Amino acid sequence: MEILRNQRAKPSSSSSRFGLLGLLAVFIFGFLASFSAAEVHYHEFVIEAKPVKRLCRTHSTITVNGQFPGPTLEVRNGDTLVIKAINRAQYNISLHWHGVRQLRNPWADGPEYVTQCPIQPGATYTYRYTIQNQEGTLWWHAHSRWLRATVYGALIIRPKMGSPYPFPTPKREFPIILGEWWDRNPQDVRKLALYTGAAPNSSDAYTINGQPGDLYRCSNKETMKFQVNSGETILLRVINAAMNQELFFAVANHKLTVVEADASYTKPFTTSVIMVGPGQTTNVLLTADQTPGRYYMAARAYQTAQNAAFDNTTTTAILEYKNGKQKSFPSAPVLPQLPAFNDTNTARAFISQVKGLKSKGKVPTKIDKSLFFTVGLGLINCTNPNSPRCQGPNGTRFTASINNISFVFPRRNSLMQAYLQGQQGVFTTDFPSSPLVKFDYTGNVSRGLWQPVHGTKLVKLKYGANVQIVLQDTSIVTTEEHPMHIHGYNFYVVGMGTGNFNPAKDPANFNLIDPPHRNTIGTPPGGWVAIRFVADNPGIWLLHCHIDSHLTWGLATALLVENGVGTLQSVQSPPLDLPRC
Repeated sequence: MEILRNQRAKPSSSSSRFGLLGLLAVFIFGFLASFSAAEVHYHEFVIEAKPVKRLCRTHSTITVNGQFPGPTLEVRNGDTLVIKAINRAQYNISLHWHGVRQLRNPWADGPEYVTQCPIQPGATYTYRYTIQNQEGTLWWHAHSRWLRATVYGALIIRPKMGSPYPFPTPKREFPIILGEWWDRNPQDVRKLALYTGAAPNSSDAYTINGQPGDLYRCSNKETMKFQVNSGETILLRVINAAMNQELFFAVANHKLTVVEADASYTKPFTTSVIMVGPGQTTNVLLTADQTPGRYYMAARAYQTAQNAAFDNTTTTAILEYKNGKQKSFPSAPVLPQLPAFNDTNTARAFISQVKGLKSKGKVPTKIDKSLFFTVGLGLINCTNPNSPRCQGPNGTRFTASINNISFVFPRRNSLMQAYLQGQQGVFTTDFPSSPLVKFDYTGNVSRGLWQPVHGTKLVKLKYGANVQIVLQDTSIVTTEEHPMHIHGYNFYVVGMGTGNFNPAKDPANFNLIDPPHRNTIGTPPGGWVAIRFVADNPGIWLLHCHIDSHLTWGLATALLVENGVGTLQSVQSPPLDLPRC
């Protein structure tokens, strides 16, 4: 800019020529500045056991950088992250950046034995990825066994510099990470369930930013507090990092305005309570318009499985008005009125209000590949029902499946590495596009259909295909809401309903104008949900239930999206430090 000022100061017959050069220089400077505005963020994540005390007891807990929850990553759209994971724990581990599209880059996605072999104890792996056209709240977590019970954190993606939010800018922002806590080693909880075949023991507490809150023993001194000034509007970035539980969340006496879900902006609407499934995020605006005081924010279970044990406790944090000269408020915080644990009507009413802000004209209308997936639990019959290995219902073992195929993760190589290397015998691509046996999915299902087959079967998709998947809950064992997550993709939620999906009638009611754009969506209990997306991200991408006990039992498959034409439609080469099995 200084050079341009000097040029303008010199009278010359060629001033018009210099003016054009100046305009060109401004254009070039602005073009380069648009790239220089993007930053590269370098982090080291040291994964190791540290003493963590909750509920009066200290446990050796797997943490990142000694923190529970782990570090919050704050970036902007267009930024690049380079995160060196150093495994000093006793377990194999991998890290997943939940909701990040990872375009052409499955090597940074993280699920063990899908896109990489796990990082072994004493080893390292560097995740490198760029945020491309995404804004909002996402999160990161371990994707190995049950390590994500304590290895997780927020990933906040702000707009590019100079780009505003599509809603009034909040005065301040707070990540609200909902989690579960076991008063024992979560890996032992998993191991016991796998041995006995029964459901895993329920958690002992829910947490907000790692703290259980005032309603649990030995917890009130560490209860999280969030301070606000009277009259200001704040943004709560709510993340459900719980292992196995959907949750209701509310703030006493305050309304919440939903403005984003799964890092996609929504049409604003106001509610007194939100429901967030495991893996999902929801951003809400809150205006501090009540009498100055202390108000609980609280979360408790939304439980849809019938006759299943669950953690029926309530976690709390405190929204505290800054109170000028007064040192404290005279009364205890006010608790919000949360719905009953089985209030499906409230959950469905909330979900039906979520509409996409920028979906118009983007939803695929001509479908190239239509898939119908039944999702649900199952039971494995035992030859000796009295065995200690058969402690499920009536001497069976729990399992789970999609289209009656219970997914088996490989162990000698990752799916992506086997695919790249042309290794045979690791997986097949014959996953059925619909159940091989049709039945009344939400009715009285024959016991002969309760036991699935096991296999490592993938769904093959052509690059650029317009895909529709209908996810159908079943009544096998119990109807239940399954929060289904697809790695590497966002999708439009075009329809949902109760009972069995009717392909002849239900598509007529699909919302193709403003459906929400998500990465995780729940199947209504005893119902179905329909999603659409364009298969524009080559690689192998896990599709699974985000209730970890269900994933452990096999409620998963993977999408193999073939390369398109040329480099920009093909998977990147794997990094040199990719872990080996």
